[in-house]
Amino acid sequence: MATCNHCSAPLPANTNKCRYCDTRNDVDLTGKQGFAIQSPSERHCPHCAIPMQTINLNLDGPFLIERCEQCYGLFFDPGQVEALLESSVSNVFHINPQHLDAINNDRFQPNKPVKYVKCPVCQVLMNRNAYGYRSGVIIDRCNRHGIWLDSGEITHLMEWKKVGGQLLHEQQAAAQSKKTTPRTKSAGTYNNGGLNYTVNDAELNVFDIAATVINKLFDF
Repeated sequence: MATCNHCSAPLPANTNKCRYCDTRNDVDLTGKQGFAIQSPSERHCPHCAIPMQTINLNLDGPFLIERCEQCYGLFFDPGQVEALLESSVSNVFHINPQHLDAINNDRFQPNKPVKYVKCPVCQVLMNRNAYGYRSGVIIDRCNRHGIWLDSGEITHLMEWKKVGGQLLHEQQAAAQSKKTTPRTKSAGTYNNGGLNYTVNDAELNVFDIAATVINKLFDF
């Protein structure tokens, strides 16, 4: 469990404000991920409506994201969440469903209101959807500009991946892909006046229908 940076009191999951001293804590980056504040950003926090900070996570080179210094929400450009998870969590080969359920139950916030927020770049309302299968994290996504994560959610996703959540998501995606992949049509041969044509089942069905109609019209 995380602790308050000011008074060391325990911080419940998905909580960044200490209930003992009222200090707000960066539960995602401080003490977990090295970073440097680059400069104020032109992008505004969708919750607090204040300019965010541009910070550099230095993942094998510059890796710039935006952070709100008041609510500690994070804004990632397209592909950056996946890149951060790949860099932070590796060598996961097993799925632990019990641990996965425990993480989601611990971090579940039943009283958190459903709120649609605007993209910090284009100011268009973002879509809300689950990040991955059984991740327990609902992200705010702008298809053009990136993903907003509330405080604690990137840590939640890291824990999800550590216990095999990403592997489980990939398995589900593969299974769904098999269900939706159309079957290959079998080939057949159509003879017309000594000329042979190779056709698939769909084309054979068309020929069969056309032949039936012609037979009825001309009473062959």
